[in-house]
Amino acid sequence: MMNTSPADPSLIDSREAAWRLLVTLGLVVLGNSSMYVVSVVLPAVQAEFGIGRADASLPYTLMMVCLGVGGLWTGRLADRHGLMPVLWVGAAAVCGGFFWAGSSDSIWAFGLAHGLLGLIGSSSTFAPLLADTALWWNRRRGIAVAICASGNYIAGALWPPIVQHGIETIGWRQTYVLMGLVCGLGMLILSLRMRQRPPLVSLAPAGNVASEVDRSRPFGLRPALAQFLLCVAGVACCVAMSMPQVHIVAYCSDLGFGAARGAQMLSLMLACGIVSRLVSGVICDRIGGIRTLLLGSALQGVALLLFLPFDGMVPLYVISAMFGLFQGGIVPSYAIIVREHFDPNEAGARVGAVIMATLVGMALGGWLSGWVFDVTGSYKAAFLNGIAWNLLNLSIAGWLFWRVRRQASEASASPASSA
Repeated sequence: MMNTSPADPSLIDSREAAWRLLVTLGLVVLGNSSMYVVSVVLPAVQAEFGIGRADASLPYTLMMVCLGVGGLWTGRLADRHGLMPVLWVGAAAVCGGFFWAGSSDSIWAFGLAHGLLGLIGSSSTFAPLLADTALWWNRRRGIAVAICASGNYIAGALWPPIVQHGIETIGWRQTYVLMGLVCGLGMLILSLRMRQRPPLVSLAPAGNVASEVDRSRPFGLRPALAQFLLCVAGVACCVAMSMPQVHIVAYCSDLGFGAARGAQMLSLMLACGIVSRLVSGVICDRIGGIRTLLLGSALQGVALLLFLPFDGMVPLYVISAMFGLFQGGIVPSYAIIVREHFDPNEAGARVGAVIMATLVGMALGGWLSGWVFDVTGSYKAAFLNGIAWNLLNLSIAGWLFWRVRRQASEASASPASSA
């Protein structure tokens, strides 16, 4: 039975919280598997259905859009009914979505199946679990949330080589069916450990930055405008981020290295992203969210530039690892920025909106890169497109950082002027 009463506050930062975090990590790894599997099967699906690269990228786009929308819905359901029922529905959607995709007879059915995987399956193990984790930790909340957020990168490191082996041995359709059984049943079993609702206590904010800014005027702007700029930045950085993540397998196939090499590069990229996400959490605590975003955006742009002159197999392995190390902390930094600069009573809704914008960016970037390739016949142009979007993100982050510095200077000067 579901325990509807909140847990005792003494369980915060306890061994029980640590066990729950471990279970949460497993749920994220299983529930987010479809986010990375679809990139591996892209060449096989394109060949079987006889479609272009842009059309073959549509299932990923639809899944990411549905994941963003579904996160808002599943988060509200978890607040009202607890995590376990939401995870049960998510497990059924993961199992059914993989089965549906494996038996689809057109790209549209394949795409709709991935929409189901994102809307109910993956979304049940993304935003709701991040929110739940934050409520079980106080002193170590930053690293706990970073571990939870790293689960989708662990999924990206774990599943692509497994799925590629399945494609080569039993075919992509049978591999999808097995994925549905393993991930769906695994989620169902692990969800039994999530009966207890989290403690309902006020947690101390991470760091002291939040007390130094005017929450009613984030960055000295109207809250709606500041929110809009963060959402645009979220879309822009993830359009750029999705280019290598979605198309590295197809890119390697076009270069003659084979899909298996591309799957290994994707796995390496996301494994390095795990390290990046954890290290960026520590960096955020030291320098703040906006500086972390600015640093991550600049480094991501450098990695994207390196894809242009180098297309050998060994350089691509190295650049894939660099890209993973550089970009992993970008998305979590938005949550820190909201915590530092906005009214804490609005943090949940604002974080959800920015995270949804990043997922829209991943969805748009996956399709847009395929469309640019179809139009130009070259992934060089697709990388240039990603670099342009990254420059937009860097410009917004740089301007917001400049406003933060100006606010700090004005605040430090005001006592002197009054004296």
